[in-house]
Amino acid sequence: MIKNKEVKSQSRNYTVPLITITLLFFMWGFITCMNDILIPYLKQLFNLTFFESMLVQFCFFGAYFIGSLIYFFISISSGDPINKVGYKKGIIFGIFLAAFGCVLFYPAATFSYYPLFLGALFILGLGFTVLQITANAYVSLLGSEESASSRLNMTQAFNAFGTTIAPVLGGHLIFEFFSAPDGSFSAVATRIPYLIFAGILLLVALLISRVKLPSFQTNEEEIIKGWGALEFSHLKFGVFAMFCYVGGEVAVGSFIISFLEQPQVMGFNEIISKNYLSLYWGGAMIGRFLGAISLNQSISQGKKAIYMLGAATVVFLVIFSIVNLTFSQISFFLVFIVLNFIAFFIGKAAPARTLSIFAAVNVILLISAMVNHGELAMYSILGIGIFNSIMFSNIYTLAISGLGKYTSQGSSLVVMAILGGAIVPIFQGFLADQFGVQHSFIIPVFCYLVILIFGAYCTKYLGHVETTEAKSGH
Repeated sequence: MIKNKEVKSQSRNYTVPLITITLLFFMWGFITCMNDILIPYLKQLFNLTFFESMLVQFCFFGAYFIGSLIYFFISISSGDPINKVGYKKGIIFGIFLAAFGCVLFYPAATFSYYPLFLGALFILGLGFTVLQITANAYVSLLGSEESASSRLNMTQAFNAFGTTIAPVLGGHLIFEFFSAPDGSFSAVATRIPYLIFAGILLLVALLISRVKLPSFQTNEEEIIKGWGALEFSHLKFGVFAMFCYVGGEVAVGSFIISFLEQPQVMGFNEIISKNYLSLYWGGAMIGRFLGAISLNQSISQGKKAIYMLGAATVVFLVIFSIVNLTFSQISFFLVFIVLNFIAFFIGKAAPARTLSIFAAVNVILLISAMVNHGELAMYSILGIGIFNSIMFSNIYTLAISGLGKYTSQGSSLVVMAILGGAIVPIFQGFLADQFGVQHSFIIPVFCYLVILIFGAYCTKYLGHVETTEAKSGH
């Protein structure tokens, strides 16, 4: 990890900076998940095919690739930009860019023109690209490298809290509150919600500008140009694993409403389906809180069990209070929480091993969703969320582990892999048009198989690296 010459003590209290950044993660998750609401909305509004509607994700997540590619080439030609301007300025710039993307929804909705919506989503995605590069790396630096996965899981848990609320609140704003009086679909329903999102983002930027954040800039002599990050094989594999993870997660989330609309599954409409979409993202929130506890190696096994049980109970009640569903309708989720507990304890607080276990479970759930009908198919697809929970943070921290001065450069490569969220849903959309929504989930199956293999690789490779370094005295 990057070492700050001025901050040598690991005992420094980073609570306030961590809370501030966590607030940003919440809003970031909320707005990202709004895409899952926009897809069926714009599909019906502009009479799109599944393939065409997936251009929403293609433009949004494609911006991650373009933005990260630009960042990477700047870093290899003139040095890492974040090391020069600092994480705080980078984060604020990302927020302003994302807010501008939200503002662009106003003209897009006013003219009711689909390409303008796609352009606004691209700018919004560029803003979040900057945040991915800066905020995730920044959280990983706020403490020891050993606890980086635990911290990222905690901040990602609040990111998932945003994604849990978004389908219910965002769906209510667009499908009901700001919809036309006669109930018909109109593009103007998106204008006010996204202006509100822009205003909130600017308030978060103001808060971050006022909070004193620790500096983690390297010395000038440590800023080395070139392709140094690509010398690490686990980083290259991690980039591919992140491509597959984001692609799989986004594809599943994007198709849940359409999946639940299928007559052989549940035959729900959008207003009902959005509540179940919240369960998918709510599962990720539960899993990330549990992951933050389970992957914290400073807590004893006995205390972990107590803390995890308490966290799961509280978060489950929060989700129950958010979604417009009865207890009997969401009680099946308790089974997945128990399975999640078991998977965490089998993983034994090892990020790589836990990643493989969770990926294996998701492969099984996806196959179940493809071959079954009714509630069993629905439960299978919704259960994927809770096992997605720790994947982003674990893949991210495993990929950039031990990169030293190449951390930010490596981070930009991992963030570049979020391109998976643009590419995988497009392929699944094509298959859905050709063979049906249910069979199209074969695409995410292959994504999670790659993640399973990456976890197994890191279990062996990173363990070998640590052993080698210990023997050499480094």
